[in-house]
Amino acid sequence: MSRPLKVALVAGEASGDILGAGLMQALRARHPDVQFIGIGGARMEAEGLRSYFPLERLAVMGLVEVLGRLPELLARRKRLLATLLEARPDLFIGIDAPDFNLDLALKLRRNGIRTVHYVSPSVWAWRQKRVLKIRDACDLMLTLFPFEAKFYDAHQVPVRFVGHPLADTIPLEADRSAARAALNLPHDGLVVALMPGSRGGEVGRLGELFLGAADRLRAMRPGIRFVVPCASPERRLQLEQMLVGRDLPLTLLDGRSHEALAACNAVLIASGTATLEALLYKRPMVVAYSVAPLTFRILKRLVKSPYVALPNLLAQRLLVPELLQDAATPEAMAQLLSPLLDNGDIQTEGFDAIHRTLRCDASSQAAQAVLQLVEAS
Repeated sequence: MSRPLKVALVAGEASGDILGAGLMQALRARHPDVQFIGIGGARMEAEGLRSYFPLERLAVMGLVEVLGRLPELLARRKRLLATLLEARPDLFIGIDAPDFNLDLALKLRRNGIRTVHYVSPSVWAWRQKRVLKIRDACDLMLTLFPFEAKFYDAHQVPVRFVGHPLADTIPLEADRSAARAALNLPHDGLVVALMPGSRGGEVGRLGELFLGAADRLRAMRPGIRFVVPCASPERRLQLEQMLVGRDLPLTLLDGRSHEALAACNAVLIASGTATLEALLYKRPMVVAYSVAPLTFRILKRLVKSPYVALPNLLAQRLLVPELLQDAATPEAMAQLLSPLLDNGDIQTEGFDAIHRTLRCDASSQAAQAVLQLVEAS
């Protein structure tokens, strides 16, 4: 393809910004004469995206939590639709944020613009009838995980499994000693990473519970240390306030979550993308999560999948323990995590097999699929 190309991308949160930047870089490598417009964060802007408003205005989680932001989200989507219809990109790529992006994609596709959705929503787990809307809205679905592609194949949605960029960038075997040296942690001894989430609500619900589990682990395992990567200055302040009055051998880090995972022996972690990172670093884990009570009651009725944690979904079995809502107690967390400090081989062997399956040069695969779609139009 030699003609100029205009691509619109919309990412809804920080993880989408990372995926979008990698895809943009791979697209430009194959098609230098490309212009990028839409919504993204600092990484996508660094790759040349003209972002119409800050990505952070789309970043909201939960069923109940989104209600307060709904008028703003609807107004922004309406304005963005008008802008994109006027700009007439050759292709629209929605990156995650399905509640925002799929409605946008549907209207753009009805106006003759090719559409791709990158990162499948959890349609295989709950609200499965959404696949009918996805079929109408998308010319192509790009999935990060193979079990998702099988679902779309079964529902006659054009799909391509591209792998996960993190599986490409994280080494198959991490250097624990180098990571500990970089973080000024002792070379010997047990280290547990505590990762209660990146959002204020997550840390508010899980932070005290995780620190309580650390207290209990310390009583069970004298000499143990803890490391907590903080996603932002706000999360660090939140955790510092929770640590007042506690006597824990704990190091707070500004970011550096990958180094924390490389350095530790095991992880206590909130359900979400970070569990995939822990899997790729081959660190045994216990997964916990808690949401607003009403959100949990709604989800419990709707979710069809037997698992919540990504490692279990990828393994298609209960590979890592899941502690959800009222089951996420400090006592349960400590009791499940302690044995993993001695023997987490069953988990880590499963993690290695999954890592190799996901290691596909994802950004290049996604760019190739996108350009093939444009060429076919």
